[in-house]
Order: sequence, then C-alpha cells, then structure tokens
Amino acid sequence: MNKDVVYIEPEEDITDIISKIEGSKSKIVALVPPKKAAVFKSIVNIKLITKAASNSKKAVVLVTTDPAIIKLAAATKMPVTKDLQSAPAVPEMDDSLDDSEVVDVDDEASEEDSNDTDDEESEQKANKDEETEEEDNSKDNDEEESDSQKTAAKKTASSDVEVDSSDSDEKEPEESSPKDKKAQRGEKGKNRLASSNNKFLRWIGTHPKITAGIGVGIVGLIILAVWAFAIAPAVKFTLELETITGNFSENISFVEKLTDEKVSEGKFYIEEKKVESKAEVEFEATGKKNVGEKASGTIKVTHYFPLNSEASSITVGDGATFTNSGLTFTVTSGTKISWDGDVTAAEKDCENYATSGWKNQGCAVSATVTVTANESGAKYNISSTSSGWSSSIGGLDVITNNAMSGGSDKTVTVVQQSDIDEALKKIATENEKVNKEKLYETLGEDEFEIDSSFKQTTSDPVSTPKVGEEVESGKKAKLTVTTTDSVFVIDETKLKEYITEKAKLQDGYKIYEMNYPFVENFTKTDAGYVGKLKTSYIAGSTITENEVVETIKGKGIGSAKRDLTEKFKGIKNINIETSVPWVTSVPSNTEKITVKIDVKE
Repeated sequence: MNKDVVYIEPEEDITDIISKIEGSKSKIVALVPPKKAAVFKSIVNIKLITKAASNSKKAVVLVTTDPAIIKLAAATKMPVTKDLQSAPAVPEMDDSLDDSEVVDVDDEASEEDSNDTDDEESEQKANKDEETEEEDNSKDNDEEESDSQKTAAKKTASSDVEVDSSDSDEKEPEESSPKDKKAQRGEKGKNRLASSNNKFLRWIGTHPKITAGIGVGIVGLIILAVWAFAIAPAVKFTLELETITGNFSENISFVEKLTDEKVSEGKFYIEEKKVESKAEVEFEATGKKNVGEKASGTIKVTHYFPLNSEASSITVGDGATFTNSGLTFTVTSGTKISWDGDVTAAEKDCENYATSGWKNQGCAVSATVTVTANESGAKYNISSTSSGWSSSIGGLDVITNNAMSGGSDKTVTVVQQSDIDEALKKIATENEKVNKEKLYETLGEDEFEIDSSFKQTTSDPVSTPKVGEEVESGKKAKLTVTTTDSVFVIDETKLKEYITEKAKLQDGYKIYEMNYPFVENFTKTDAGYVGKLKTSYIAGSTITENEVVETIKGKGIGSAKRDLTEKFKGIKNINIETSVPWVTSVPSNTEKITVKIDVKE
C-alpha cells in the first residue's frame, strides 16, 4: 500500500502538521520529525495528531528514534518505526518500579541476624542447663559406680579376673571437638525427650525430622504473615482529573538592556546568538564570451576650420571611440587636427583649396588615427565607408575608414554575476537547516529561541574563476562565502511563568501540560522588537501528591476514595491498585503510598 512521507520543518506548528495529514491522499502517512522537534515533545500535540488521523481515517506512523517522542507515542498507542524501511509497531509502556515495591534488604538481613542471635543465645542457655544437669548426673553415677566397684572388689579378691574398670580409670579420656560435644548433647536431649513420661514430649523425641519440618513451617508462616500484613501492603491511587484545553495569545515586547526588563508587563530581555561558518559550493557557469581576435584598422577624420577664425585645433586622443552600425572602435594611437588660420597658406594647408566654394566651406584639415574593435569577432571586419559614423569627439565633419580586418570568433564559457547569485541561493538552501541546528545546539537549557527571528547572512563571496573569466571545459566554478546564522533568545523560565500568570484560568486550576511556545510576527520597530506569544495548554484542578497522601493515609479504601472526591474538585475518576488482594486500607506509612495525577484531555 502506498504511503505519504511528510517531512516536518522545525518552524511548523501543530496546525500545519494536522493540515498535511488531512490533505494527504494516502491512507498511510509517515511523519518524519526534525532533530529538534519541539512540537512533538508535547503529549497534547501527539493526541491532536492521533485524533486528526482518526477523523480522517488515516494511519499515522512516526519515523523517529527519539526516546522522548517514542514514550509519548506509547502513551497514545501511535505506531513508531526507526526508518521508512522498517515495519511500524506500537511501543511498549516503560513503567518504572514504584517505591512501595522496593524491598529493603538491609532491614531483612538485620531482622534475620537478630532472630539468629536470639536463637543462638537460647540454644547456648539450654546447652549450659544440659551440661549442668549432666555434671550432676555424672557425679551421682560416679558415686554409685565407686560403691559397686568396692563390692565387686571384695567378691573377687581371691579371683584372677581383672576388673576392666580399673583400666578405664587409669586411661585418660580423649578430648572431643565442640561439634561432637554439641551432637552428644543434642542426642542426650533427644533421649531424654524420648524417655519422657509426657506423650507429647515423647512423640517429639521419637520423631525429630517431622518436628524439625513443622518448626520450619511455623517459622515460614510467621515470616509470611509479617510480609503479607506488615511489609507487602501498599496502594497506588491514580486520580484522573477533568481538564480544559486553552490557547494563549499575548502581544509582548523585547528590550536589549537587562535593567529594562519587566516580565509582569510582557517586556523580556533579549539576546542575539550567532554562529559563523565557511560555506563552499560548486556551480555551473552559463556566461558566454567571444575571446577571438579583435579587428583593427585606421580612420581618417576631417574638420572644416572657418577662414575668419584664429588658429585652432581638435585633439583625437587615445580612448576616443567611433561607432558605425552598432560596432564600436577605440582609438589606440591618437592625433591632433589643427590650422593656424593663415589664408595666404591655404593652398598648402587646406585640402579643399582647389574645390569650388571652399571659402564658404572652410579650410579642410584631415588626420588619420589607429583604432581597434571593442570586442572580438569577425563581425568587426568591415569595408571602407564614409557614412554612418559617429564619434565621441565633437567637431569632426567627415569620418572615413579604411577596411577593418583581423577579427575572428572563439566562444568560451565564463562566469557571470547571475551564476554567483544562483550559487548564493543554493548555499542558503543547503546550509540553512544544518547551520540552524548547530546554532540551536549551542543554546542553554533555559534559553528560549525566537524561531521567527532566525536569519542567515552571507559575506565576502569569492568566485573561482572570477566574473568574466573563462571556465575550463568539463570543470565547474567554485564559490566560497562566509555564512553567519543568528537567532534571538529570552529566558524560558520567565516566559513560562508569564504564561502561567496571564492564562485566564478559573480558581483552583493550574496548567499541567503546555505546548512549546512560539513567537510570531517578530519585527523591529522604532521602539524596539515586538511579537505575539502563542501556545496551547491543558489545565486541571490544583491537587498535589502530598495533599492526597495526607488525606488518605491510614484510612479504609472506601473512606479514602470518598474523602478525596469531597475535598478536591475536578476529579473525574479514581483508580486504586493494591499490592496484594487482601489490602483493605491505606497504610499509615507514607512510603507505601503512591499517587499519580493523570491529566487527560
């Protein structure tokens, strides 16, 4: 199925994006955000995009790897893909572990150590009692044994039989290890229980393994009961608030001195941030130039000096021009035309002396100058003629040329100014987005860029070859230029505080979600810079998590829910989750209470 890929520009707002979605002719629309996509960092805008897609019966897919955008897409169940070739999927929600679910290992270890210590002390005390009892019994047995030995000795005085007990008395008993002694004491204890007159104690003594298992089970039940009713119980309250969506629009102004800043009046201190870089681009030269040979020749010029005039002259110097039929020639070797006014020498000086009426015409004096065509080309090879000439020198009456020759044609490609102008436009188009991103990356976290103030200027363009110079066949010309990108910034914290203060909210409501603000119609006036600040937001009842915790702790689940709805207005729904099913009341320990305030449009 065909899809429509829409690349979003940084300056586009949510209305532009929605218009592109609705105007798409494809059922699948892939939105590609820019790197600094402020418009996609708002849950409000993501929801608006989802709603617009649903209304226009289109599937919208975000093409991004930005974790912040992916998280918002997951919240609205919008499909995401890392590129245009991968299959889209709805991201999974990334829920962090609640504090109430964290088990304090040190506390458990401390309790276990304490129990072990108590058990060990009890066991030591019991062992001491057993040892004392054994010593008493030993003394009695020794005394009885001594009496019996005496009697036996009397009966066997004449017998050759040796008494084993004498050997026993002579040998020293081997020392037993503490472990063996403990085992012996335990065995004696079992024997005493097994021989007890009490049926219950006798059963315990005759079934040691079963008794041990029952003991372990009882301890386990005690631990489980402590965990279930003292450690595990925890609750999570999620409050869904009734919300309102609003648009903010205010005219603000900007000052260039920090001392003139008055945020409460909408006057913000403004700074200009700049980044300078070198840009280079190759371009095609389109100019054409004839670099063939230039035609040259001579021109004869004549002037009629009045007979009654005094001596006078006309100078035809180097650089003077002569034009015929649009072809211009320049004097390369000038001369001077002069007459001393001596009529008596007219026969010698005046070229028209022998003609009739020469006196009325005046004394004709001529001179010849060398000229060269202003441009190359065979079209300057003209025949001899005395008509159609004009000159930059006044007073010349007759201009006649000898044949011009030597002109030839050879056309080459050269750089012209229009080529440089197009190259500058190309640099602006290709580098503006990249340079803009580099500039914005240099801004601090609290610096809010006025995007409409961004501008790019170029200076010192250098063309190689220069204008009018030939470009070698098969090669391109190159333009190098210095680019300066700039944008004005203001304090973002102060800006959002101003929006919060000026937003017309009803009592007991506050802004929970704010779309990234922007300034339109940023212009410079005689009084300074002005513009219109705009944004959109979601507002709800003013409720803090601490207030909720203090209201519900130690109460029954039902009572806590009722007290919240009575105390706070604007609660749409309360969702309660318990860590274990048998929890019926809110713990008094605030660390076992989690509160989430959910703001939905």
